[in-house]
Formats: sequence, structure tokens, C-alpha cells
Amino acid sequence: MSYFSLDPSMIYLNHAAVAPWPQRTVAEVVRFAQENGFSGSARYPDWIRHESELRMLMAQLINAASIDDIALLKSTSEGLSVVAHGIDWRAGDNIVSIAQEFPSNRIVWESLKRDGVEVRLLDLDRSAEPEQDLIALCDPNTRLMSVSSVQYAAGYRLQLPVLGDYCRSHDTVFVVDAIQSLGAIPFDLAECHADVVVADGHKWMLGAEGVALFYCRPALRERLKLYQFGWHMVEHMGDYERTEWKPAQNARRFECGSPNMLGIHALHASLTLIRELGLKRITADVQRNAGFVIDQVDAAGFRLLTPKEATKRAGIVTFQVPDRESHVLYQGLMKNGVICAHRAGGIRFSPHFYNTEEEIASAFKRLKELL
Repeated sequence: MSYFSLDPSMIYLNHAAVAPWPQRTVAEVVRFAQENGFSGSARYPDWIRHESELRMLMAQLINAASIDDIALLKSTSEGLSVVAHGIDWRAGDNIVSIAQEFPSNRIVWESLKRDGVEVRLLDLDRSAEPEQDLIALCDPNTRLMSVSSVQYAAGYRLQLPVLGDYCRSHDTVFVVDAIQSLGAIPFDLAECHADVVVADGHKWMLGAEGVALFYCRPALRERLKLYQFGWHMVEHMGDYERTEWKPAQNARRFECGSPNMLGIHALHASLTLIRELGLKRITADVQRNAGFVIDQVDAAGFRLLTPKEATKRAGIVTFQVPDRESHVLYQGLMKNGVICAHRAGGIRFSPHFYNTEEEIASAFKRLKELL
């Protein structure tokens, strides 16, 4: 069964950037737009039901205890900013992270340097055991550790339980940018002990840009200072005449204004597909496709930048062609219908569950033709 209706001349291997929408998501967006154009917000209670169901699907995706722990924010950057500027920092505190993080998971912490907070970054390229080296960077003044579950450029997959166990036992806030995990490989809060999980929905979750999952452990939730306020984040939302207010007790306290209902409908539709197929099947397909990309890289004699071990990677495979400029090859691939990315000085392929080995082999054939 075909779940997508992509241009047949195109080979889409860029789910680590912005994913195409499944057919059902396209249909749902069209339906929602037509409903809005015909009857406006007359069926707003149905829209709220979709919003609640999306929280449930997100909670299931990360094995959260309750939908009350899930907020719907605009982006990964916003979610990380909620944490970075919600903690009561003290001069001399430090944050531990990775130098090769996506800017969203680096800039937000570096913005705290003005408050006397030190940011300690591990160079992943020089580390044989990243988990242990991250822990080695910590000391009694480490208030927070922030990492991506899967690094966006070369695709290194961290062993989150190791880091989560350390952070929980040392009262260190553990923040995980899971944007390169959710929808591709399993994520379990019970195993990794993350205090915060953030992920926009437009990559492996196959949704639209502008809606992000934000999980915050209840014990941390009330400790985060709020800096965004509005009608949607109060306990008695909808009681517009009330003059006294307090923040919502659940994660909605981080949602200051009106929800992105169009994006919510889109991501809801996409996550129903992931639920129906089952993450176990999707993970197997993603891993198989990534393994096939690695086989093609090895067969061609290219240089692999992504770990070969299945436990150290997910859906991202990045490689270089010896003695060739990667950005030039990337531009050639894009012009020839292979949708990919230029990252970590190499070419990044990120196939999802529905991609086939025939498509991947054809992408490498087009690459060889460029050579």
C-alpha cells in the first residue's frame, strides 16, 4: 500500500530535515481548510477533541504517564527556551552538552553566559565513548545536561539511559532533543529518565512545521519560571471574566496563546498512521534502509561518517566521496531529484520506513553518474 503520493521522479531521502506529508495528512488539511472556509469555527469542539487526541498520541510515543505532562509548542527552539530561561540560574552553574548539536540546542544555552553560566561542550568527533565523556564533564555545579537523542549531522545515537541515570542520581536536569528519534525509533521515558523532551513534528513524525511536543516532568514543571503569558495558559481557561488567575497546573501552563489548529490536525493525522503501522515495524524498516545505505557507501568505496552499529545510529546516514566537494555533489543530487542534505561536511541520506532499496540504489546510481 502506498501511503505517500510523491512525484515519481523524486527520491525523497531527507526526513531528518522536513518530511513530506502522508496522503491522509494532505486529505485532512484539505478537509479542515474546507470546513473552516464553509462554516468557520462552528465545530470548534471537534477541533479541541483533535488537540486532546494529539496530546494522547504524543504521550504514547514517549511513554509519558499522562497527557497532562504534554504541551503543544511552536518549535523545538521554543521548548528549549522555556527550560533555559525558566531555571533560576546562579553564577558558577554549568551546562553540559555536545559541540555538534543543532543550533537550537546550542544557542539557547549559550545565551545564558550573560548570567554567569558556563557551557561545556563535548567534541563528539574526538570521543570514543560519548556517554562517559559527557558524564566526565559534569561536576557539582552542573545544573543541566542537554543532548539530542540522535545527532542531526552524522547521526550518532546516544545511549540515553546511561546519561539519564547519572543525571537523576546527581539532581541534574536532563533535557533531550528527540526530534531525530520520535517517529523513527522507540523512545521510553521510563528507561531514559529525561526531565524534558522536546521535538518538532515535521521530521520523522511526518507532520507540519509549527507544532512541537514538549514534555516536562511534573516535579520540574512548577520550578520553571514562566515568561510567556496569555489566556490559554491559565488554570481557568475560557472564564474570560475572571480577573484573578494562576498558571494551569498541567503542561498547558507553557502554552500562552491560541493553538495552531491547522498544524494540530496535520500532525494528528500523521501520528495516526505511525500508530496504525506500529513503531516496531517502522523502526525495523528505518534501520534496514539505513543499513542498506551503509552497504551502498561501503560498496562504492565512500567514507562513512555515521556509526555502522545499529545501536549507535537511527535513520541518518552521512558519508563523503573521497576527493570530491560534498556541497557540489549535494547540489547535483538535488537537481537530479534526490532530495537529501549537506551536513557534517558530507552528504546526508535519511530514508523513512516507506522508502525502498530500489529507490536507495537508484539514488546512488544518480550519484555515481555525477562522478
